[in-house]
Amino acid sequence: MASMRDIKRRKESVQSTGQITKAMKLVSSVKLQKAKVGAEVSKPYFDAMYEAVAAMIAKSGEMSHPFCKSRSDKKAVILITSNRGLAGGYNSNAVKLLTKDERFTTENTVVYAVGTKGRDSVEREGYTIAGDYSEAINEPLYADASEIGKEVLSKFTMGEIGEIYLIYTIFKNTMVQIPTMMKLLPINASDITADAEDVEENPIDRITLMNYEPAPEEALNAIIPKYVNSLIFGGLVESHASENGARMQAMDSATSNAEEMISDLSLKYNRARQASITQELTEIIAGASAIS
Repeated sequence: MASMRDIKRRKESVQSTGQITKAMKLVSSVKLQKAKVGAEVSKPYFDAMYEAVAAMIAKSGEMSHPFCKSRSDKKAVILITSNRGLAGGYNSNAVKLLTKDERFTTENTVVYAVGTKGRDSVEREGYTIAGDYSEAINEPLYADASEIGKEVLSKFTMGEIGEIYLIYTIFKNTMVQIPTMMKLLPINASDITADAEDVEENPIDRITLMNYEPAPEEALNAIIPKYVNSLIFGGLVESHASENGARMQAMDSATSNAEEMISDLSLKYNRARQASITQELTEIIAGASAIS
């Protein structure tokens, strides 16, 4: 059985850790409220842009625009994680979407990392880090999304990469965050409308082709970069909210575990103290009996 000194030291250590996790929970709770508002404000634009482009592509028929076809076997993945740990499985779940997918190998995939945790993890797995935008996740701005979008679009139009994917975490609520992968480019009707198969649609709208003014190429040249940037920005704000939600939940669980350990250690300490007192009394009584 551990000595009273060892139990006391262990208890003090757990109490100190519990105070830290409780403070981190409160900080994450405050940050979550702000990040949650940002995600809720940007989500309507995020969804509207996706639905608008989905409708355009679905009703445009066959198109030969560069954004609609792949010219390389190379794949680019924009991986959004966090710069800090202590967030449960938030970072590892996003990384697994990349490393466990057989389509992405270390030879045919480059990673544009947003978040040092994801960057370090995939780098250890052997993936090439083509760009590091880790500072963007601290306070997501549309300018950050535009910078990332400009870089990947430039590589795509030059034919250096043939497909662009976005991995981020959807913020559903404080308890639930869903790691998600989305294909950004090339755009084709089968990919972009896959999520909308269950949505009711007027049969006439379904067969009506899209008319462009000006030409389709000019329209897509103007719209697709904004589409890509808006999806990246949506991924940033959703992931930012998810990170703080996951960390708050992880710190809440850690605080609860610390309280349970403190209760258990207090019980062990009292038992050890009681045993020590009983032993001292026994020795005193035995000594007195021996003298008499």
